Amino acid sequence: MSENTTHAPQENAEKDPSPTVTGDEPMTGPQRSYLNTLAQEAGAEIPDEATKAQASELIDTL
Repeated sequence: MSENTTHAPQENAEKDPSPTVTGDEPMTGPQRSYLNTLAQEAGAEIPDEATKAQASELIDTL
């Protein structure tokens, strides 16, 4: 016989971006492009020299 087991989905599967990205590196091209789109839609401005970590936080915020 085989057992059917189900696993509950992991809670809080989304990781905190701060420890997973190198905070001192400049944001990537795709991050800049996506942020520009989000900022334009939200009527916000993004800093030119944002880091990867800052860009990730801004994406979540916008």
